[in-house]
Amino acid sequence: MGSSIARVGVVGAGQMGAGIAHVCALAGFEVIVNDVSEARIAAGLSTIGGNLGRQMASGRITDADRKAALARISGSNDFAAFGNVDLVIETVTESEPVKRDIYARLCPMLRPETILATNSSSLSITRLAAATDRPDRFIGLHFMNPVPVMDLVEIIRGIATGDATFETAKRFVTKLGKTFTVAEDFPAFIVNRILMPMLNEAIYTLYEGVGTVEAIDTAMRLGAHHPMGPLQLADFIGLDTCLSVMQVLYEGLADSKYRPCPLLVKYVDAGWLGRKAGRGFYDYRGEVPVPTR
Repeated sequence: MGSSIARVGVVGAGQMGAGIAHVCALAGFEVIVNDVSEARIAAGLSTIGGNLGRQMASGRITDADRKAALARISGSNDFAAFGNVDLVIETVTESEPVKRDIYARLCPMLRPETILATNSSSLSITRLAAATDRPDRFIGLHFMNPVPVMDLVEIIRGIATGDATFETAKRFVTKLGKTFTVAEDFPAFIVNRILMPMLNEAIYTLYEGVGTVEAIDTAMRLGAHHPMGPLQLADFIGLDTCLSVMQVLYEGLADSKYRPCPLLVKYVDAGWLGRKAGRGFYDYRGEVPVPTR
């Protein structure tokens, strides 16, 4: 049974968890979404409903698809609900102690053959796996944000991840209609290893006064054909997330080129975390985002 996935558990009903539950349900999997409170679960389910509605309005899915997907999703704030799932995807905050604490409470509720995956964007899969009772059935499945729109999933094996787990993960991602790339278990994998230092460099460019927020974003949009400027993208991702990934790179690879920009640290200290906080490199509290520098 371990090789085929029918039922999926998602830990965390935030932006990533809701997106993953959405694509799993649309692909025909039964999904149980878990979070600490009924209110968080309800908010996640409401996000999924809204996003499915938008996909229907744009003609990407039918109303029947939308209804069927919603019918496949349920919520629970108790890990005991995961007793019958084949795969659990953990999507909680990018903090190793938080993830370890969840695994300690989650693993005893799972069947021995259930695969446990983390959506971590930067932490060591090997180290997280070692905190569970199933390192051979532990794997990294790093989805991109926003999940329903982005085509890529990075698959990362820990040192102990078994071949059967790896093959099952590849089939699962393909069934979701996503493309996978396989990354080795080094800090931040492929996408963030390349993307985050670029965003950090854009922040250094601002910090050193080489260009204004607007000049930097316009330059990269029109000069490098990026769909979004780097400072706008950093705000979209969350400056706290950018900082935590840069810290993982800096500590994990001990190379000064990964040093987080002091201006990034300052914005995070101020609580200006980007779009979700109403302010970051842009102020989002008015009709139109306005640069804050």
